[in-house]
Amino acid sequence: MIQWKEEIMIERNIEKVWSLFSDQHTKKIMPKVEEHTLIEKRENEAGAKHKQTYREGKRLETYIVETLAYEDTEDKKHKQIYFVLGKAFEITLAFTLVKIDDSHTRFIYEGKNKGVNFVGRAMLKLGGDKNNLKVVEEFLQKVREEAMKME
Repeated sequence: MIQWKEEIMIERNIEKVWSLFSDQHTKKIMPKVEEHTLIEKRENEAGAKHKQTYREGKRLETYIVETLAYEDTEDKKHKQIYFVLGKAFEITLAFTLVKIDDSHTRFIYEGKNKGVNFVGRAMLKLGGDKNNLKVVEEFLQKVREEAMKME
């Protein structure tokens, strides 16, 4: 299993950063996601389910993303999601935004990726922590970059 918890400061208002985690902006921060369709409940509540299709090279993977937790207050925003990828990995991700002031937001990105079968566990071992940390850093930077484009 691989786990991480990283954070960065984004020089943008919390509401602007939070909007990137809405259904309409999913592809901006996750460009490999080709489809993100709500299939159960509302996007802004725990228990919501989305059908998501992700492209890795020529391969397409479709899976169900479940929102485990959702919080939207003035000073803190939090969304936790869970999905199983390729019948090999159980992935839990959490996005937390904390308002520092009107133009600064702390973004905390946590997650764990657990191999659910031999293939999944072997692939995680082969991938290594260094490669995983690179993916996490790239995501943090992508969120910051997209937030800076928001008007």
